[in-house]
Amino acid sequence: MFPILKKEIILFFSSLTGYISVVIFLFLTAWFMWISHGELNIIDSGYANIDTLFIIAPWIFLFLVPATTMRSFAEEKKMGTIEILFTKPISELNLIIAKFLAAVVLVFLSLLPCLLYFITVYQLGNPVGNIDVGGAWGSFIGLFFLASCYASIGIFASAQSDNQIFAFILSAVICFFMYTGIAELSSIKIFSFADSLLLSLSINEHYQSISRGVVDSRDILYFISVIAIFILLTRLKLQSRKW
Repeated sequence: MFPILKKEIILFFSSLTGYISVVIFLFLTAWFMWISHGELNIIDSGYANIDTLFIIAPWIFLFLVPATTMRSFAEEKKMGTIEILFTKPISELNLIIAKFLAAVVLVFLSLLPCLLYFITVYQLGNPVGNIDVGGAWGSFIGLFFLASCYASIGIFASAQSDNQIFAFILSAVICFFMYTGIAELSSIKIFSFADSLLLSLSINEHYQSISRGVVDSRDILYFISVIAIFILLTRLKLQSRKW
């Protein structure tokens, strides 16, 4: 599994895909936080917090994560190398996990520079350090798990076709539905009988919960469950070639 993981990470950064994804993420978050005027601008708001990052990052990841995962299996299928992979001494599950972890590493690397935002706002606080540290760290953890869920969905979408554009669109649609679509269904009258259930299935609901600074085991279990489900669905899809 580790050779595949290493290979995937090297592929990310041997092309422009990995670098562009990280740069776009950092540019857009910096733009909304420090440059553009409005309530999302930290200076204009007058409050020492980095809530803007955690508001817009899920929406940026909604497109960037599918863009980085769309090639995972789609390209292997198109190039005809997927059959070669299956002849290697590695199980399908380990192959999927390796590709998933490679995407997670990219997510982690894109979030790492965001610690500079936290340090900057920490120093700008009056007095210094006048920031909700617990809430900020909780939000970082929640954002990492949210993007990891997106990555598992992206890997699943990539396994559906040899067309990367189709994989990107399918992944973005599923991520959008999981993030906010399910919660929107709960507000529709016809689904009012199951509103609590629908909310509990929404990624955003658990993301907001962790962002309050309390890392609840139920939220962590939810994220791990979503990741596991889509990894298993991907495995099922790959195994279907044998049917």
